[in-house]
Amino acid sequence: MTGSTADFQDLAELTNPQDAAVTGAGPMRRRGVELALLVLAVGLSVCGYVSVGLARHGVVPPGAAGYGAGLGVLALLAHIAVRLRAPYADPLLLPTAVLLNGLGLVLIYRLDQETPHDQAALAQLVWSTVGVGLFIVVALALKDHRDLQRYAYLSGLAALALLAVPIFFPPVNGARLWVRIAGLSLQPGEFAKVLLAVFFAAYLAANRSALAYAGRRVLWMRLPTGRVLGPVVAIWLVSVAVLVVERDLGTSLLFFGLFVILLFVATGRKGWLAVGLLLGGAGAYAAARFEPHVHTRVSDWLHPLASIEAGEGPNQLAQSLFAFAAGGMLGTGLGKGESILIGFAAKSDFILATAGEELGLVGLSAVFVLYGVLVARGYRAGLALRDAFGRLLAVGLASILALQVFVIAGGVMGLIPLTGMAMPFLAQGGSSVVTNWIMVALLIRLSDSARRRPEEGSE
Repeated sequence: MTGSTADFQDLAELTNPQDAAVTGAGPMRRRGVELALLVLAVGLSVCGYVSVGLARHGVVPPGAAGYGAGLGVLALLAHIAVRLRAPYADPLLLPTAVLLNGLGLVLIYRLDQETPHDQAALAQLVWSTVGVGLFIVVALALKDHRDLQRYAYLSGLAALALLAVPIFFPPVNGARLWVRIAGLSLQPGEFAKVLLAVFFAAYLAANRSALAYAGRRVLWMRLPTGRVLGPVVAIWLVSVAVLVVERDLGTSLLFFGLFVILLFVATGRKGWLAVGLLLGGAGAYAAARFEPHVHTRVSDWLHPLASIEAGEGPNQLAQSLFAFAAGGMLGTGLGKGESILIGFAAKSDFILATAGEELGLVGLSAVFVLYGVLVARGYRAGLALRDAFGRLLAVGLASILALQVFVIAGGVMGLIPLTGMAMPFLAQGGSSVVTNWIMVALLIRLSDSARRRPEEGSE
């Protein structure tokens, strides 16, 4: 079998941009591929929207054209920004994010059909517009990701401030996560995770040698000196303490996992993974033993059918498991689910149960593949970057997405206790969708730098 040199070079660039440079072709921009995938992503989202209307009312919903046009315009504007400022960026990142965001809007619109008094799809579209707007700002304004490294400590302090703000506002469902001002609700912790990723990446990049080789040896690993490890551990401990006070243990778990992953990547010491697992397990045990809210969730996880046996009806986890079972392999179809979780699933991690029931195992697996694409391409950019800060930041951002999906999906499926976090791009939440778009913008900037030739630099 033979092929043209251009075909071989194109294949080399898709699998490894550095291999493409060896062939003499150099990195390719692939913006046409990105545009074609964006058209496909918008088309699939519109088909889902129409399917919900046909299933619920027997007619094409009147807002289908407006929905398609709105999502299409947002995707086109984001594509233009990438074409102008990050022409070598990975062509899969933006279309994958658009498809996930579009699917989230479809699911929320479907759930709105069960709650006529509480419509959320339009508000989510507005927040998605804000998110894409900030995506464009980041893509246009951030010329070099290394500029963020200068603001390491400022990012850390800003993250702590954002985490502390909800303490001064009334709790919602037992947790202090929200800031409500003049009818507007924000979740500052969503923005704090990006700032903490920047801080961790910058600090660990600057001190990776001391973290890996300095200090005393204890048992099987070498511990760095307190002077080196102290600042990053202090900010991590303060952030976790604040989250414990706010009873946001899901985000605490996310930050702990991010800290351990980046510490391992920065030092290459496997012992940090063991220490992280031990400390994480001890913390989880303490929280489950002494925090009533967490203890209840652990009990529900260990005995999901206990409420049914007690004659109290199925709890949320049991309802979620029943929804997955009802979906089977191919699902009931969009708009045809009957789970009693549907009434409030849009505002919680249980939106995944609706996806499982109506899309089935096949559709749910496709959703997980989309998340896997975002995470894998983020890791790929990190492997290709030449500077330590960029590598750690790419790994950190991709790990945030991976940890969120694992924690939420694991909780809804009964693999781990529920945490109450928002599924990226799918669940209703303005702060969440805006933050996710910012992370995608940063990953696109990082992938653009990774795919350039060294002599080209950043524009």
